Amino acid sequence: MSAAARTLAEPTDLDAAVADTEIADKLLIARQFGKACGTYEQASRLQRRMGEAMCRTLESGYEGSRPLRILDLGCGTGWFTRRLANLWPSARVTGVDLSPEMIRKASEQSGPELDWLVADADALPLRDHSFDIVFSNLMIQWCADPGQVLAQCRRLLKPGGRLMVSTLLDGTLHELVGAWAAADPGQPHVNRFESESFLRERVTDELPGASIDTRTLQLSYTSPMALAAELRQLGAGFKGETRRKTLTAPGRVRAMCGHYPKESDGTVIASYEAAWVHWRAAESLSQS
Repeated sequence: MSAAARTLAEPTDLDAAVADTEIADKLLIARQFGKACGTYEQASRLQRRMGEAMCRTLESGYEGSRPLRILDLGCGTGWFTRRLANLWPSARVTGVDLSPEMIRKASEQSGPELDWLVADADALPLRDHSFDIVFSNLMIQWCADPGQVLAQCRRLLKPGGRLMVSTLLDGTLHELVGAWAAADPGQPHVNRFESESFLRERVTDELPGASIDTRTLQLSYTSPMALAAELRQLGAGFKGETRRKTLTAPGRVRAMCGHYPKESDGTVIASYEAAWVHWRAAESLSQS
């Protein structure tokens, strides 16, 4: 059976808008990202910016040594799975995603040297202490409990292995949140993200001594509609259970665009509250 055909059924031997908005269910997340598999890479400006920062950090820690096994958790169409394989050609790299469509697209765009797996990050069917690097770029913000995913990552790392995770925090897309709040009061339109304090609590519980870096990143768009289009192309549209099941009325959309703050040249800015978690496992199992 090919690597692309592996699923959760076969464990492999791979040696805020609104405070009470719930994180979306996994089936909806997989479905929406799967629908975006054909447009994801062309729209993934933020993903590449944050992932490249992670790659630089990892490269700086491997001078004179080479990782042998690398996991890209939440790999999407495999852009960074391939990037990691290019950084360390002698390593075996595995891409994992919840969406079968994303894994199918990743497999189609890659050679046989990469392994692919459809799996849930909360319960990965992979062996303990089997990876030198676990890399996860902008995935855990879609998980109900990031602590569960971090625990899985800790379990998978070899002694001395390194974990690099990026995520988004509360305050992300605050311009869009404010514009929608003015145009359609009481109706959420933007995904909820966890607070920095919540993330730090979960990281401290699961990864003692981990470092957390935060920064506000901003991207420019020609209009609020261009921002909305990019989110759709990424599969990152609003996923909350309170979302309307019908198209938002054009009048509300126009009102949102009118309330969105504009730059002097008519463009708009979207802010993303970015966080990176970096952790190194103990050098021996007896220390962990």
